Amino acid sequence: MAIITGIADTLNQDVARFDQVSLKQPVMLNSVPKGGTHLLRNIIRMFVPVEQHYDADFIQIPNMHLHLEAFNPHRPKLCAAHLLFSDQAAANVRTARHILLVRDPYDWVLARARFFVSDAFHQDNLEHLKSGVFNPTMLLNFMIFGLHGKTPALADVYTHNAAAWLGTGVYLVRYEDILGALSDLESEAAEAYFGALLDACGIDRPGDWRERVRIGSDRRQSRTARENLKLPDGMAFPKSLPEQQKELVDFHAPGLRRLLGYV
Repeated sequence: MAIITGIADTLNQDVARFDQVSLKQPVMLNSVPKGGTHLLRNIIRMFVPVEQHYDADFIQIPNMHLHLEAFNPHRPKLCAAHLLFSDQAAANVRTARHILLVRDPYDWVLARARFFVSDAFHQDNLEHLKSGVFNPTMLLNFMIFGLHGKTPALADVYTHNAAAWLGTGVYLVRYEDILGALSDLESEAAEAYFGALLDACGIDRPGDWRERVRIGSDRRQSRTARENLKLPDGMAFPKSLPEQQKELVDFHAPGLRRLLGYV
């Protein structure tokens, strides 16, 4: 079982400074792991009363039975999840507004590799990836094809955490679209984007929405943002996925990027 460490979360202090309207329905922010979860979660938290934040854990299949209260329609909460598609999961989350976050698989490979070798990620059977034995290209290929019995391949992650949920009533969010809206926050396009996102969460957009989004999207608040991760000495990854690895992603998961709207 992986253990995630990192900077302390202090965002609730900022949330409490704003007038908040209670959720009327549970909201689940479900995502591909390393899909930009903290960014989306922190933005939406800025629009939800602190007492309605479900902070016990990220909900996943192994611990889902411990966190059914997150989906209680009589006590609505905002929760975050990396929840595989299954009959039990679909039954449990049926009362929630379901926001599904994905990331371009090309960029995901890099983000996952950085995270796995960082000081924030700890899993006994993967600690050797930080040893310096493997060059960055090998590590990228591990992220694409997985390591048998240790961590799943890209196609498995995207199949069960993303593709299988499509068409079931989820609201699809692309990490890159969030970044695009943040890059021009004063624009009408950003206003429309965040208005639609909040509406999908059942939240009316307040007049001070831009200030809330700016605070929630501050990368200093994200424990897994690239600049908040420390990598082993001498280890570095390229800014974009090399062409060879892009071809490997397309070979390994043909049609995936098109399905998610990246082609």
